[in-house]
Amino acid sequence: MLSDVVIFWFRNDLRVGDNLALVEACASAGRLLPVYCHDPSADAPTRWGFVRRGPHRRAFLEAALGDLDAALRARGSALLQLNGAPRAVLPALAEAVGAAVVVCEAIAAPEEEDELAALRAAGLKVKAIWQSTLLDPAALPFAAARLPKVFTAFRQAVESAGLQPPAPLPAPRTLPPWPPLDRPTRRSDASRDLRAGRSPGVAGRDPCAGRSPGVERAEPGNRDLRRSYGGSCGAADALTVEIGEQASFPWWQPAFAGGERAALAHLARYFAGDRPRHYKATRNGLSGVDFSSKFSPWLAQGALSARVALAALRRHEIEQGPSDGSYWLWFELLWRDYFRLLHLQQGRRLYRARGLNEGAAQPAHDAAAFAAWRVGGTGHPFIDAGMRELAATGWLSNRMRQIVASYLIHDLGCDWRAGAAWFEAQLVDYDVYSNQGNWLYIAGRGTDPRGGRRFDPDRQAAMYDADGAYRALWAEPEPRTRASAAGGSAPSRAPADTTTMPTMVVVPRASSRIR
Repeated sequence: MLSDVVIFWFRNDLRVGDNLALVEACASAGRLLPVYCHDPSADAPTRWGFVRRGPHRRAFLEAALGDLDAALRARGSALLQLNGAPRAVLPALAEAVGAAVVVCEAIAAPEEEDELAALRAAGLKVKAIWQSTLLDPAALPFAAARLPKVFTAFRQAVESAGLQPPAPLPAPRTLPPWPPLDRPTRRSDASRDLRAGRSPGVAGRDPCAGRSPGVERAEPGNRDLRRSYGGSCGAADALTVEIGEQASFPWWQPAFAGGERAALAHLARYFAGDRPRHYKATRNGLSGVDFSSKFSPWLAQGALSARVALAALRRHEIEQGPSDGSYWLWFELLWRDYFRLLHLQQGRRLYRARGLNEGAAQPAHDAAAFAAWRVGGTGHPFIDAGMRELAATGWLSNRMRQIVASYLIHDLGCDWRAGAAWFEAQLVDYDVYSNQGNWLYIAGRGTDPRGGRRFDPDRQAAMYDADGAYRALWAEPEPRTRASAAGGSAPSRAPADTTTMPTMVVVPRASSRIR
């Protein structure tokens, strides 16, 4: 049945291609208002002493929103950006424009589910559509409640059943027009803003500008980008860095910018060569643009769907033949599905301190050790190199993520939830499902019956950084002052203010290691 006005709320699906929720919204709307909400809670302080979303993620999101707005404008629409919590601004907007329903992507995480509950409690009709997995949960060879407890059993069940994901949906050629933004409402503040060409809660701001508040975008193509990060992550985390060729995911360059257009271009570029064939052999690399697929940042923000990525992989296999590397890309996409399906099965239990381990003790926590870990001040060169790379670029290889997470939990004795929160703040490819699942896995509080994963950083360094190149790349240089970093000379990768750095933490060698 056609509704007069439908609000389409973009969440983690910042694309027009293969967007089932958008397609269904278009089919049901006489007029469609695409919306993105800048929720202030995303930039609020955490219990651990830093904001939830750091500068890397904010800048990458800004680029994606600009790209999305351009894609919508090319189809006769535009993106309305609202400042405020969805539970506050969407009901006001719906009343102002006379919307009958809000359509959005379903996200199976507690805070995101609470948002939908609040909208429904406010009287809105909300249609949330699941679309973030490769596989349709209804097509699985087992009920959602009987998801295998270990990934290997899940993968084997999927492959034995011969399951194939649905083909990606094409992007709509055109979108229904916007509704008029001058409908009277009892909520005069929202009505006044809309009639003035502003969003509720957004004073004096072009609602279709495609920019996030308070984010200055780096000049594209700047190969020697120099920036000071840390203002929004706490003084102890301020690092002045010179970021050039060493960045493995240079999101400030056009080829790695946020948004669907860059995602599809990267996908085509990746599968045009022989990188997929070598993926299994190179995936444990630490540095460089090509050692891994780098799909994850775009997958995380929904600028790229997993089904589009898999379709490109299958075309590559048809054209160049399957390989161990191409199979391993499928393997990794299945891991992504597994963590999503685990959320559908376990829900809020994944967010308890004990996770799924009913017998687990309350996590210990050492605040000083955690502060040192965040800024690369633990005293272990390999760990510190990884943490400096993360703080400087918003990226860390999968191998290093496991190693530094293990070190935080098992060597420094810190709460796994603090580490998960830091990754959420820093990583440009932060994904609520994978982040939570992987930290539970390392902490031994997930589904794996073998318990946690403890990595010996010395052994890992010998295996994956035998020549010390990675440690040298992100080594701590001589201390510099903030004043000198602000001058005309090129800054080093040193702490911007050494007086705010935590005391170095030196951890004695453990008597036993798992890996």
